[in-house]
Amino acid sequence: MTPKFRSSTTKEGVETLLESPRYELMPFDSFGEQITHLPNGAAIAITTSPQLGLEATIEWAETASEDGYEIIPHIAARYVEDRAELESIVERLETAGISDIFVPGGDREEPKGEFESAYELLVALNEIGHEFEEIGITGYPEGHAFIDDDTLAASMEKKSPYATYIVTQLCYDHEAVLDWIEKIRSRGVELPVEVGIPGVMKYQRLLQISKKVGVGDSVRFLQKTTGVLGFIRQFVGSRGKYTPDDLVDGLGPYANDPTYDISGIHLYTFNQVPDLESWRNDKLRE
Repeated sequence: MTPKFRSSTTKEGVETLLESPRYELMPFDSFGEQITHLPNGAAIAITTSPQLGLEATIEWAETASEDGYEIIPHIAARYVEDRAELESIVERLETAGISDIFVPGGDREEPKGEFESAYELLVALNEIGHEFEEIGITGYPEGHAFIDDDTLAASMEKKSPYATYIVTQLCYDHEAVLDWIEKIRSRGVELPVEVGIPGVMKYQRLLQISKKVGVGDSVRFLQKTTGVLGFIRQFVGSRGKYTPDDLVDGLGPYANDPTYDISGIHLYTFNQVPDLESWRNDKLRE
């Protein structure tokens, strides 16, 4: 493992990471109530739900943007029918004043239309034209359960010219995140990285979310990363409640290091914002 240069104290770095994080929410009925627990103007990423499709994401994006939040909708490639629908989505989001989007491939086994991958949708976006200032793509510090590492690396190399930042999938190990950033930097990928970390999660609440959406957006998400075993171990050790203290403390010393260029953290809330915000505010007061 490569020795790492610490550019900040842990406390300084933790404050940098937690002062203005990005919150990811699922577009369920609870969305409107959940955002009332967030700071005014907070940055909120809205996922694409396999059960609800893109329309729920777009509708909540329009509503929350009007309420003054900085909204980053997920435009999952496999949920977009064709270029005509993509043009309509772009027009709606731009009309709503949204300047930042995130483009994943999406969890559908079969694409809804002509876009098989995030790369194909990114190319189409570039060709039709848009006014988005920021476009995010996905990174996988612990790999992907269904895609090999070489394929992931090749995919990132193709997508990077169309993007302005990377958001990592949920990970429980700060060393894995830092090592992965070193690897992509060695391959010439210089995009800033938002580190995706789990928020505060109560086991019973996560089960309720999973039951509500059938197979479960939450469980589906966790299954995409090898970190699912870490997730289970954390819950067993924490008696049913997880907090990301160790993970944030581990990332803190590198928060202001230009070598890693960590632009912030991306909190996977699983629509449990009150518990998360209580923990975040307590952490900032330490």
